[in-house]
Amino acid sequence: MRKKCYPQKSGIFRFVNLGKFIIYGAETACTQEEVNKIMESAKIAQKSWAKTPLWKRAELLHRAVAILKEHKAPVAECLVKEIAKPAKDAVTEVVRSGDPVSYTAEEGVRILGEGKFLVSDSFPGDERTKYCLTSKIPRGVVLAIPPFNYPVNLAVSKIAPALIAGNSLVLKPPTHGAVSALHMVHCFHLAGFPKGLISCVTGKGSEIGDFLTMHHGVNCISFTGGDTGIAISKKAGMIPLQMELGVKDACIVLEDADLDLVAANIIKGGFSYSGQRCTAVKVILVMESVADVLVEKVKAKVAKLTVGLREDDCDITPVVSESSANFIEGLVKDAKVKGATFCQEYKRDGNLIWPLLLDNVQPDMRIAWEEPFGPVLPVIRINSVEEGVHHCNASNFGLRGCVFTKDVNKAILSVMQWRRTVRINSAPARGPDHFPFQGLKDSGIGSQGITNSINMMTKIKTIVINLPTPSYTMG
Repeated sequence: MRKKCYPQKSGIFRFVNLGKFIIYGAETACTQEEVNKIMESAKIAQKSWAKTPLWKRAELLHRAVAILKEHKAPVAECLVKEIAKPAKDAVTEVVRSGDPVSYTAEEGVRILGEGKFLVSDSFPGDERTKYCLTSKIPRGVVLAIPPFNYPVNLAVSKIAPALIAGNSLVLKPPTHGAVSALHMVHCFHLAGFPKGLISCVTGKGSEIGDFLTMHHGVNCISFTGGDTGIAISKKAGMIPLQMELGVKDACIVLEDADLDLVAANIIKGGFSYSGQRCTAVKVILVMESVADVLVEKVKAKVAKLTVGLREDDCDITPVVSESSANFIEGLVKDAKVKGATFCQEYKRDGNLIWPLLLDNVQPDMRIAWEEPFGPVLPVIRINSVEEGVHHCNASNFGLRGCVFTKDVNKAILSVMQWRRTVRINSAPARGPDHFPFQGLKDSGIGSQGITNSINMMTKIKTIVINLPTPSYTMG
């Protein structure tokens, strides 16, 4: 086994015509002066873009999708090298990223093509002396900050709604995954979007983050990530925020559940992309009466997962950074000291951590509450569905969850008690992308999903027409 299995550090981005588009290399940290110039260009470009007909905006988005799919191989290669995403998953991310863009183009035409007409005498005491016309208009400059784990897919989920709504877009790509995101943006440039409309700012968030998120030129922020989002929300002031932050997605398993189905969903939901997903299963809460059987089924499937480097297209690849691997190891060590049952031997080589199932996890263990963002999954045994729901609701996080049972009534009743979005008989997931997607508590604010994102990135323009007071004649 090769040592130090770290994802490759981003190289200088070489795909973009710097003479036409404002993009800086992934190794280049933008200065505050450069950020100011980018924001000014975005502001100028947005004023012209807002006058562009809806059908033209949609047409360019469709064109960008076609170009992105043509470039799927090099973009996917970037994902493999930068963030150790398995090759098959990297290609899937690029290809499926086109679908929400196409849907956004069509949905945007429908939503933004409609206005509303109100008359004043529908309100008590008023005559019909006013006509009110409302429509949706762009907010201005949208700052989009996607995470490292889906630097392409979660970037386009912000870019497309912003553009169809008539905004300009400034993208702050993640440090890990920057080249992938920049290559994707280049596909939008090739589609013919105006100069300055889509810009990128690179650099470490710790160095330029505050200046960027608090910039007076930003009119809206869409952020996906961790605790950084909480800090942003406290500093951003009065501008609209759309944020998806930390998670601890739970899976509750009742006595009558199809345990083969549960085990398959746990493997897919908990270990795909080495557990580095916001919708990954992060804790299993299983009824004591079926826990032994379920744990054995999951153990058998974990044993079949392939572990190795990104180039080998394995199921489990290195986590994104040494600091992430160290954090995961800290959770594992805490669980070991406090008596958790290790279903596999804990193994680590550099950033590569072998998949690990921890049984008999107790509430005093950190991993019962904290998010490992890696291939380590805790099992908590419960004696009632109420106990499981109570554990979930006691968490600081509230994004996704799932419950497995053959009793629909029991499923619905338990779901209604959860303070989060819950799936029945399937692992948590983000999509389809037109479904609402939002977190509660420390998991975020605002709602995502294509329609919700378009609405969030627009504001209502109201025009009131005053008419003479009507004169009535008695017949």
